[in-house]
Amino acid sequence: MGVKPAIGRKSNKNPPIFSHEFVIQNHADIVSCVVMVFLVGLMVQATTPIASFFISLHHNVSGVEPTREAPKGEPFLYEAGWKDLCAVFFYSLVCIVMHAILQEYFLDKISKKFHLSKSRLSSLNESGQMLVFHLVTFLWGGDAILREGFIFNISSLWDGYPNHPMSFLLKLWWIVQASYWLHTIPELYFQRIKKDEWAGRIRQAATAFAFIAVAYSFKFQRVGVCLVVLHSLAEFVAHTYRLNTILRGEREDFLDKILSVINGAVFVSVRLCSLVLGVLTFYFGLAGPAPLLLRVAALSLLVSFQVYLMFNFISETIKQRQESRALAASRPKKEKKEKPRKEKVKKEKPPVEESDLPEVDQNTNKTLRQRQPAAKAK
Repeated sequence: MGVKPAIGRKSNKNPPIFSHEFVIQNHADIVSCVVMVFLVGLMVQATTPIASFFISLHHNVSGVEPTREAPKGEPFLYEAGWKDLCAVFFYSLVCIVMHAILQEYFLDKISKKFHLSKSRLSSLNESGQMLVFHLVTFLWGGDAILREGFIFNISSLWDGYPNHPMSFLLKLWWIVQASYWLHTIPELYFQRIKKDEWAGRIRQAATAFAFIAVAYSFKFQRVGVCLVVLHSLAEFVAHTYRLNTILRGEREDFLDKILSVINGAVFVSVRLCSLVLGVLTFYFGLAGPAPLLLRVAALSLLVSFQVYLMFNFISETIKQRQESRALAASRPKKEKKEKPRKEKVKKEKPPVEESDLPEVDQNTNKTLRQRQPAAKAK
């Protein structure tokens, strides 16, 4: 039985059905079929309630069902609830399919063009996926911030807490954020990531998912979207710099130096802005509405996380500079060929004729010539 290879995993062999290799090669097609089952179920009247339980957004607080038009053009408003877990599960399946499409049609073609090693290929796939995700997060979250007016009215981040309903796009943004970090766990198996890299990636995904869950559950969605958008800006620049480093190899170019400076400047600026925004919101803005323990815990976690990121950034920068210096010192220096020096030939003075000498010197020379035969005779 012929089996079509999965998106991003082409092979001439047909592995046994339901084997590990079969699931890995065809995981995108399998997940796509599951997603289609939910979508088809939404079209059938008998299964619509079950399918909408996973696809639609729930916990509407605007008083109007999403299937009907809101009165006077007012937008639908939502709050957090336990039904959002079903939506997170469904959209995590969508993230797996999108991950495979990006891998197949973009990253695999780039890797074939540059003929990268296995280590650089793994770094390319990771940074390429994260680059697209953080770009979407920044643009989508930034649009939500502008639409909600948070950037022009900073007090709206804490006014009315804890009654902070979300618009449809803002709630969907939070659902997609949680879904993306959840889908990265099975991707370690689907993408054949080495076991020694699992710990670091699971730690990163768990930390991001925990931040999303805490901010979403404790009604910190407004300040949370601002913090995540700032963080995504720094991560987008960092992965751009990393991709340039992977593709250029050992060659140093002018673009690498520019990206290095921009990466450092954006990273430090984002960390400072995040700290200022956190102190302004949790220490001053929520001084009355939120409990003291919750405010202190949230601010402590935020400050600790920013300090941790800053420490890692400084350590990594120092390590890279040391490695670059060691690499430069290990390279053989080109010896300059010394031009052969021309030896100066001393010009011999022309012999002086005896007639040109003074009279005393002429008598001395005559005396010496007379003594030489006498000495030979003896």
